[in-house]
Amino acid sequence: MADASPTAPKRAMVLAAGLGTRMRAFNGQVPKPLVKVGGKPLIDYVLDRLAEQGVERAVVNVHHLADQIERHLAARQRPKIVISDERRELLGTGGGVVSALPQLGPAPFFHINSDTIWIDGVQPNLGRLADAFDPARMDALLLLAVAATSIGYSGRGDFTMAPDGRLTRRGERHVVPFVYAGAAIFVPALFADAPDGAFSLTRLFDRAEEAGDDVLRASPHPGDGRGNQDFSALILSSIPGGHALASSDARYTFCAWARNAAMSGT
Repeated sequence: MADASPTAPKRAMVLAAGLGTRMRAFNGQVPKPLVKVGGKPLIDYVLDRLAEQGVERAVVNVHHLADQIERHLAARQRPKIVISDERRELLGTGGGVVSALPQLGPAPFFHINSDTIWIDGVQPNLGRLADAFDPARMDALLLLAVAATSIGYSGRGDFTMAPDGRLTRRGERHVVPFVYAGAAIFVPALFADAPDGAFSLTRLFDRAEEAGDDVLRASPHPGDGRGNQDFSALILSSIPGGHALASSDARYTFCAWARNAAMSGT
């Protein structure tokens, strides 16, 4: 708890309902959140980091091999676990949140994939997210990682950064250097007018781009002594007069949708 941010959300959504398709060849009898890395289930890494940030309640959605996940989490005290049952219908990264909103409450919350592991710096990334998040101005704050150094990632990335610091989402045929790292802070209002049933979070992001600009500007800051640079950035969003803020260290970048056009990157 010494590293906990005083502004960290008290509730979290942990996505554990996936089918684990890519893991079935490895072990089809264990749900991916319970696959052990270094002798510890993936979901425990996530929940332990949430507990370190003072999160009191974690809503965990379940679908594939749900009974195993429920049994594993039954004894956990910190954070308190609330199961969001998707056995009848898998709702996706967006629909799962909509279903769980009554348990998440009206305040901002962490949104984290249960199979995400990252390397923290001096300050934990979840703490950095919480410190950077301003609910009066922001609707969402995403953690991005450098795709080339993300172990096990083989996709095309999610964002690119131009020499002048502009960040834009990947085009259909492009390969880009930054990937969403599976951790974010959202406000419940982001899901207003969300579609019913199953849908992906990318649908909300696509809707934002269709309704407004998607230009992100970044300005370099002194590096970390190893030739790497930090960045602060602004991104225009679909929210009237809105921008989004992003900042990074050598490995991780923040990208946030916000509501105040006067906001500046820091």
